[in-house]
Amino acid sequence: MVKVLRIEVADEAGTQAVAAELARVVSSGLVTLQGPLGAGKTSLCRAWLRALGHSGSVRSPTYTLVEPYFEDAAVPVFHLDLYRLGDAEELEYLGVRDYLAGASLCLVEWPERGQDVLPSADLSIEIVPTEVGRRLVLRAGGARTERQLEQLAVRLRPHFKVCETEGGRG
Repeated sequence: MVKVLRIEVADEAGTQAVAAELARVVSSGLVTLQGPLGAGKTSLCRAWLRALGHSGSVRSPTYTLVEPYFEDAAVPVFHLDLYRLGDAEELEYLGVRDYLAGASLCLVEWPERGQDVLPSADLSIEIVPTEVGRRLVLRAGGARTERQLEQLAVRLRPHFKVCETEGGRG
């Protein structure tokens, strides 16, 4: 089983293509996104939402902390940006447990700001800027996500440089 998947993308179009494939294989769970400011976390979320069928505007939840998307997706999608979170306990007031309950997809930027409240991620995505684009490092949080990463690797390999690690932290 694939535990870590590294994908090299050259530009935003590449990130959008990866997001479209993610939307095909990951339909629910807690997905965390990490990377420096400007790395492309919100862009990846926006492309993921578009690939799920959302046709309206996709706002960054930097100031609202959470943006819900119900109407176009098969499952509710919640996009959270915790960058401006003052304290992890604020997540309780936002109702984060309700977002995570049941069949929903939660895309969480800056998850380290809520680490004492958020459960372990089903999938974590780290976006690393490189000299020639970005490296997306995807880590599975369980057996289901490991299978999803295997499917993703097969779908992406013809178009991107993809490296898989089957054990450990990779």
